[in-house]
Amino acid sequence: MDSKDYGSKTATRGIESTALSPEVSKVLRSTYLLLGATVTFSAMMAGLSMAMNAPYFGLWTLLPYVLCLWMTEKNKNNASGLFWVFALTGWLGFTLGPILNMFLATQGSEPIMLALGSTALIFFAASAYVLTTRKNLNFMTGFLMTGMLVAFVAAIANVFLQIPALSLTISAVFAFLSSAMIMWQTSAIIHGGERNYISATVTLFVMIYNLFLSLLHIFGIMNDD
Repeated sequence: MDSKDYGSKTATRGIESTALSPEVSKVLRSTYLLLGATVTFSAMMAGLSMAMNAPYFGLWTLLPYVLCLWMTEKNKNNASGLFWVFALTGWLGFTLGPILNMFLATQGSEPIMLALGSTALIFFAASAYVLTTRKNLNFMTGFLMTGMLVAFVAAIANVFLQIPALSLTISAVFAFLSSAMIMWQTSAIIHGGERNYISATVTLFVMIYNLFLSLLHIFGIMNDD
């Protein structure tokens, strides 16, 4: 066999091995389309909440959130799953309104714009990295799930403890874990660990939401200084 032909075939196999399958491409496309729609809807609900001057919900946020999350997972394989995705993301957007109003009243728009820009940058950078390198991050599953659980319990505890240093630490940990979860979920789609675009969308949306809130808190503290 001619060495030039052999090199050409090797290069062709290399391109094929890195190309996404039609099924993966379909899941990615559906996920990002639904994610874009839910982020837009959530932003609209946040604006509505701000206009209504809705009260801060605190831990009461969790009750509708858990219900919508459970219903979304239960119906992820049928059309009603889309309704529950928008119910979930709309509720989270609505609960964001009072927080944004509080920051606008006390610190202005700077922390919000910084958090928004940083969240977008981190999301696109994390997604692009995994899509470009095609790294399989399945090995991170146990670490991320445990980390999220510990951080969540610590956040709930600090609602009662009100320790500023712990609050800042929790925000930093959530920001790191949320960024890693975005990479992990993207990797799971690419490598076949996730074939349901509704589940993928919910994971990515919640991580974007957590990342934004964490960065908003961090920038808010920096702005105070």
